Amino acid sequence: MELIPAPRAVDGPAGPGVPLGEATTLWAGPGTERTERWLRATLGAALGLPLRPGPRDARGGIRLLLDDSLAPEAYRLDAAAGQGVEIRGGGPAGVFWGAQTLRQLLGPDAFRRAPVRPDTAPGVPRQAVEDAPRFRWRGLLLDVARHFMPKEGVLRYLDLMAAHKLNVLHLHLTDDQGWRIEIERYPKLTEIASWRARTKFGHRASPLWDDKPHGGYYTHDDIREIVAYAAERHISVVPEIDVPGHSQAAIAAYPELGNTDVVDTAALSVWDTWGISSNVLAPTDATLRFYEGVFEEVLELFPADAAEFSAFVHVGGDECRKEQWARSLTAKTRIADLGLADEDALQSWFIGHFDAWLSARGRRLIGWDEILEGGLAPGAAVSSWRGYAGGIAAARAGHDVVMCPEQYVYLDHRQAPGEDEPVPIGFVRTLEDVYRFEPVPEGLDEAEARHVLGTQANVWTEVLEDAARVDYQAFPRLAAFAEVAWSALPAPAERDYADFERRMTAHYRRLDALGVAYRPAAGPRPWQRRPGVPGRPVEGPPPNR
Repeated sequence: MELIPAPRAVDGPAGPGVPLGEATTLWAGPGTERTERWLRATLGAALGLPLRPGPRDARGGIRLLLDDSLAPEAYRLDAAAGQGVEIRGGGPAGVFWGAQTLRQLLGPDAFRRAPVRPDTAPGVPRQAVEDAPRFRWRGLLLDVARHFMPKEGVLRYLDLMAAHKLNVLHLHLTDDQGWRIEIERYPKLTEIASWRARTKFGHRASPLWDDKPHGGYYTHDDIREIVAYAAERHISVVPEIDVPGHSQAAIAAYPELGNTDVVDTAALSVWDTWGISSNVLAPTDATLRFYEGVFEEVLELFPADAAEFSAFVHVGGDECRKEQWARSLTAKTRIADLGLADEDALQSWFIGHFDAWLSARGRRLIGWDEILEGGLAPGAAVSSWRGYAGGIAAARAGHDVVMCPEQYVYLDHRQAPGEDEPVPIGFVRTLEDVYRFEPVPEGLDEAEARHVLGTQANVWTEVLEDAARVDYQAFPRLAAFAEVAWSALPAPAERDYADFERRMTAHYRRLDALGVAYRPAAGPRPWQRRPGVPGRPVEGPPPNR
């Protein structure tokens, strides 16, 4: 069968499969309740099946159970006439991933929300599938700060992630252009920082503007719903609150957070263009206390026991411009009082403060690879985005690392050369390029390589103004990335891309049923283009660094 991501072993012996119908029962053993609920709500609705409870030994039924001989996320799916369908998982997540495979085996109609062929009985072909993921962290970053994605869109992407066996949603919640999470003790973060008066349309050099105000934020209950919905799908949600850079929206709401001795921060507004703002947080005790208050509410909304990686909190730490600190007497005094070398060391001190603060509360800090500069506490982890070098340095220093190099898995980068690609940004990264991405950097020994928790694809939304644009940039490349993250693939040059393309032929029908506005293999549809909107294409292959 055309399964994506590819499983480790499939045996499809000759013989009849398992027909499903009104009489098909569902037995769920202890620890499989989430998958039981998902099967009834999703497959049951799609195929018109009640999936009533029944005995474990019901002929032709579906059985879910845990098997401690398997790894936690591993599963075994067996389907045969007279025996029914059995999904064994090493843990609850393994059972759930097995159910995702079952959905694919049932055909594209299983990806709809209601039956389209009610007179046709669905069936599971005779199969024995054994599978387990290569990486524990299989992530997707959604940038909801630059262009806000309403809650329903986030829930939809959690379903899309589950369908591709991805298990970490990294929510980029704050930036210069907007603050997207309610913090009750600081109401101006939503009253002021959550919207901007207008938006640059296209790359920052574009002369075009959308003069409609843009904004939005998630309430406490929205976040609780997102986290709970994700946990039902065995997905961890990792929030990102950017410090000390990428903070102009917060400073616009609370000017005292900025470098008031060199800038009239009271005159700042939420930034309406793209790039890296020079308005960064002031290194004061008041700023630290403010963000401790922010993180206190964040920790309550994102509990550490929700899913495997839910103890992580991302603090950004990237692209912090130092011009204001270099002119600020307050910053100079802080550097002198702490005995620091310079402004770079001051940023390291700032990140180190929250590293210790989070660690004291049983949480783990993760940040972009700039946080390596100046040293990190042992428990901190690194998102390596500027290439492989940050990941190599982190792993060799004993830090866990998530590989997400922009040259390979930034899905806002264009998918093909030519004038038809909408708002072309960055390098050309085709479906095949993503399929041949290797997350583990060359040169790491076995012990160092074990620090690579996994990999993540990032979808930044400066030029992605709505859900259709996010879909276009993410898919179908996210399907290729999911296989890289899950499957035990050979070295990049040896991967069978032709077989992946063959399996994608079936997968496009699943994406169609899900309503995903992906980029067709032949190029963008007319309404997916953005003629006349300037981008920032980078020519040539990306540097291998």
